Amino acid sequence: MFDFSAARETMLDSQIRTNDVTDRDVQAAFLKVPRECFVPKSKMALAYGDANVDLGNGRWMLRPRDFSKMIASAEILDTDVVLDIACGRGYSVAVMAQLAETVVALEETEEDVERATHLLEKCDVSNAAVVQGDLKAGAPEHGPFNVIFVNGAVSEVPQTWFDQLANGGRLVVALSEGAICRVAVYTKSGDSIGERIAFDANVPVLPGFEAKQSFVL
Repeated sequence: MFDFSAARETMLDSQIRTNDVTDRDVQAAFLKVPRECFVPKSKMALAYGDANVDLGNGRWMLRPRDFSKMIASAEILDTDVVLDIACGRGYSVAVMAQLAETVVALEETEEDVERATHLLEKCDVSNAAVVQGDLKAGAPEHGPFNVIFVNGAVSEVPQTWFDQLANGGRLVVALSEGAICRVAVYTKSGDSIGERIAFDANVPVLPGFEAKQSFVL
């Protein structure tokens, strides 16, 4: 029988610690959450590999290296309220719930909301809720948010996401630039938004967030 606990330890040692994710609370969160529980049964053996896992319907479980560095870049505090956009089956929610006070997760369909909620309940995650809505609209009724995390790359960041950041809040998202993505961390200070590029990553583009095609005559 496959030893998922050992695979989780190996993931931490070979894909997370070796990529400069040194925060012990972040490491502990990755060690605690059973990644294999948030993928289809047919793909459980792939859960700890160094690759994105296709969850279907345009959702992916991001590879441990990129995901852990994005989480570390968010600098989540135990007093933070987090918005997790395009949470898929809920793995990212479960990880961030170990670090934050509350996580609000956003998905587009009732089926996705119900499935993620069920899996989070199975893993005893009690400080998170999955809500249904349009991804570009965010979840303004639950904000403002100290952290907004996006589970996929976008060609352009909607203004609505910036509007839902609290003062001092961080938005972590991969920006799609052809074959390469750059993970950006935006920080809100008053009416201003600061930006820094954290690292390059391999993050699939979210459906509906692709670059607009331009017509050439």
